[in-house]
Amino acid sequence: MKFELRRPPAKEEAIYKTLYLKRSLAERIEQIAAENKTSFNNVVISMIESCLKED
Repeated sequence: MKFELRRPPAKEEAIYKTLYLKRSLAERIEQIAAENKTSFNNVVISMIESCLKED
């Protein structure tokens, strides 16, 4: 599934959650973030939003 990196919108209310990821998955996300000059968090949020988006 292809996802689009989102650009952070104006500040919205947020909460803090902890996720445990396999090292290999975290490394892949870090690579995507570096290639797109964005944060690890932005990549993860973009992926989640893309998967939850109703077409």
